[in-house]
Amino acid sequence: MTNRTFTMIKPDAVENGHIGAITDHIIKAGFRIVAMKLTKLSMESAGKFYEVHSERPFYGELVEFMSSGPIVAAILEKENAVESFRELIGATNPAAAAEGTIRKMFAESIGRNAVHGSDSDENAQIEGNFFFSQLEQF
Repeated sequence: MTNRTFTMIKPDAVENGHIGAITDHIIKAGFRIVAMKLTKLSMESAGKFYEVHSERPFYGELVEFMSSGPIVAAILEKENAVESFRELIGATNPAAAAEGTIRKMFAESIGRNAVHGSDSDENAQIEGNFFFSQLEQF
């Protein structure tokens, strides 16, 4: 178990002006931001990032959505970071997400669910290193 996880504030939440509110929610939950940037994924880079889902029926739609506008990528630190962050963001479907979770407050739908959160320590490291060099992680 590591104490780092990776997140992205997705294009829907960026477009809707929720970067500050989501970041504030993350910090108030006790996470320390160790890397952060505003960037935009190309179709190719979004495809590479979500390659694990390439056989799923939603893959094309996911890649298109994730490359549709700017995102905020971040590496977060806290004890038991992956599990703690998954609790903070809530269920993939915002209708099923618990009150007070990021997705309950800011997501529009299953497909436009405001934030990504790593699902394992291994993926958190892979995903963080996809966006940030070691020189960019503090």
